[in-house]
Amino acid sequence: MKSNSSALSTPLCGIIPPLVTPLLDRDTLDVAGLERLIEHVLDGGVHGLFILGTTGEAPSLSHRLRYELIERVCGQVKGRVPLLVGITDTCFTESVNTADKAKAAGADAAVLAPPYYFPAGQPELLEYLEHLAPELALPLFLYNMPSHVKIVFEPETVRAAARIDGVVGMKDSSGNMAYFRRIQALLADRPDFSLLMGHEELLAEAVLLGAHGGVCGGGNILPKLYVDLYDAAGSKDLKTTETLHNKVMQISTTLYHVGHYGSSYLKGLKCALSCMGICSDFLAEPFHRFRHAEREVIRRRLEALGILQKD
Repeated sequence: MKSNSSALSTPLCGIIPPLVTPLLDRDTLDVAGLERLIEHVLDGGVHGLFILGTTGEAPSLSHRLRYELIERVCGQVKGRVPLLVGITDTCFTESVNTADKAKAAGADAAVLAPPYYFPAGQPELLEYLEHLAPELALPLFLYNMPSHVKIVFEPETVRAAARIDGVVGMKDSSGNMAYFRRIQALLADRPDFSLLMGHEELLAEAVLLGAHGGVCGGGNILPKLYVDLYDAAGSKDLKTTETLHNKVMQISTTLYHVGHYGSSYLKGLKCALSCMGICSDFLAEPFHRFRHAEREVIRRRLEALGILQKD
């Protein structure tokens, strides 16, 4: 059994953006872009960073590139904020290996969605966590992402998993507020267990109702907006919360739904960062970056949002 201790405070609270992975090609990091992106996000006052999640295209990246990303991000962040590293994999051993690399590089926690090929039943999933957590070198956050892995951490499974030593929180990206509220109710006696909202469109509601924070993709673009919304909702400033929530919804509706496919969120987010001069918009295959027509739509919408100055 490994020691999964870290300097992570519990519960982890605030805005923890899921960092995009800037790429030059299918297996090469945009190193300069990554460096600019990290500083841009940290300058927005975020409370942590999460790499190798869905927004980071982790399942499409080689293990070599994942390890390089971990080392570079840890080396640049240098403990300024807690750093969470995704270790989701179809292979138990590879999840452990990634957690070991993250711990050695200086990360603070691991994040795990259910293995996404063979469909596990809830008893099997809980047993998997009971076996995995003691093998990890870091505290573990569960990652509920049923739209991608086709398996839900059922509420009772989360409750049972919260009793496992080293399991310290959960990011919920189901988009189901009834589910989220059920988890909150089941863990009402665990104020140390962090519950984070994955859908930024639900951030305001979740924090107003007691969530500890959010993992918001738009934090790559306008990190301070999401920090300000978290602060307003946490202090029950309803007028400011409504104003800032509307701005978040503008980003969601104008930048994440250009195009016709499920990849539109990633394409829009990376395209926006490219238009802002922060990093490359190359996406790991099978996806491709927006072509000229869609890029122009994103550029014009960034101008309309006041994020870019008009030519």
